[in-house]
Amino acid sequence: MSGQFEVATHQDLFRHVTADNAALYRCVLDVCAAAERQLLLYVRPSEILAQAKWPGEPPTASELDAILDRLTEWGNLDCQADNSRVTSLSGFYRRRMLYRLSKGGVSVEMALSAFAKEMQRRGELQTVALEDIGKSLLTLIHLGRSNDPDVAKIYETLNGLMTVFNNMAETARAFMAGVLRGVDLQDGDVDAVLNYKQRLIEYIRQFVGDLVSRSGAISEDINALQLRIDAMLQSVARRQARNAPPGEEQVAYEAELKMWYERWQGLRMWFVGGSNGERSQSEQLRSRARAAIPQLLAAIIAINERRSGRSDRSADFKSLAHWFLDCDGDEDAHRLARAAFALNPARHYAENTAAANVTGVIPWHRAPSIVVPLRLRETGYSMPRGRLPHVHDRSAGRKKLEAQVGEEHAQIEAARQKFATGCPLLLSELWRLNSHEFRFFLDLLGEAIATKAAGDDGVTEIQSNDGLYLIRLEPLDADTEAEIVTEDGLFCGRDHRITITPTDTA
Repeated sequence: MSGQFEVATHQDLFRHVTADNAALYRCVLDVCAAAERQLLLYVRPSEILAQAKWPGEPPTASELDAILDRLTEWGNLDCQADNSRVTSLSGFYRRRMLYRLSKGGVSVEMALSAFAKEMQRRGELQTVALEDIGKSLLTLIHLGRSNDPDVAKIYETLNGLMTVFNNMAETARAFMAGVLRGVDLQDGDVDAVLNYKQRLIEYIRQFVGDLVSRSGAISEDINALQLRIDAMLQSVARRQARNAPPGEEQVAYEAELKMWYERWQGLRMWFVGGSNGERSQSEQLRSRARAAIPQLLAAIIAINERRSGRSDRSADFKSLAHWFLDCDGDEDAHRLARAAFALNPARHYAENTAAANVTGVIPWHRAPSIVVPLRLRETGYSMPRGRLPHVHDRSAGRKKLEAQVGEEHAQIEAARQKFATGCPLLLSELWRLNSHEFRFFLDLLGEAIATKAAGDDGVTEIQSNDGLYLIRLEPLDADTEAEIVTEDGLFCGRDHRITITPTDTA
């Protein structure tokens, strides 16, 4: 019976949420929760009546007493008699109560507050969190190299690192889950959707670029910490286990150590990946972020198709029927039928000489008859069928084409290995390039120059359109000049220093 009573009491704590006067109950509990945060011992009904933000007319004193009694009955409030202001015997018997949140009421308010905060939180891609994670990992590496590491500093850094990481992972997951919910795509305005599309594409492009440039360094720092992380986590777990009651230190130590190992494994899975070759969560997030752009574009295409008023075949036939009714005579109706159903004469058929003189204005019942040959009527062919022509053997041509494609691929791959080394190159030092090398180099150079504004002499760092390279373009002095001799001509201009780095080694 005691267990059933406790279950019923715990359920009663949430009854005010679905009760008839739920708004009034929430107003009262909001005032009591504010008093709890201000460390006030109790609140009086008069204070509740004055401080509450009632949705309409405030309740009367008797109605407020009924609300307070019901909340006390459900276990949300504790009450006691208020005898501090009693000055007479009659006042002693008058109802005077003080209220405060009960232990269960405090737990309910915390749960409802956390629920509301979680429902109102918007998903986002936190580029600043990547920078904070990188700094925390560098701090851990520095602490791990010390002969006498500061355990408190290690705990503080690890705790901050995991807090930032968990927040970034949760918000990124929420952003990708609701990326198409920024605008109501069913009834949204087209201009609003287009504006949202532009902001979303720029937002994702910036985050993906930052994720590509920072995730490699973060994964290297995590691998560098792998040899020292066990000792660091054990020292942190022992420090936290000191807070356990006497005799439970070992159990607390094992629980803390397991918790920290799980959190570290989650961080490693996010940036490095699994030991069995599983893709890291950052790579999957990058793929989903890129896939969100075509999804948004497909939604915009659906809006345009819906707004254009595209009709089905039944609607077309109904419109055609109205056009037939509007015709002035049979000639107009026949002309409309020929245009609508392509009822044109077969002028290409000239089997009979009499058919060659038939025009499109002669009705079929007045036109001369045409003799159809028996062979054409029975077999569908007017001429006797003979042997089929020989099939040409094109295997030699295909081999030649495959050899050309393979040679071009090898030349382009050689150009990639020549330039995509991560080392800076001067345009003036290239001097002579073949057509494949120059085409590969010119494509990357054009992508970098296209992002520069007119008159901008600063350093440009971008990612190539295919996502394979990071390009850094630094212009030299204005009086410098570079010339590159190619098979197609001379390429000359201002000298630049360009650095092409593959993204997998960035």
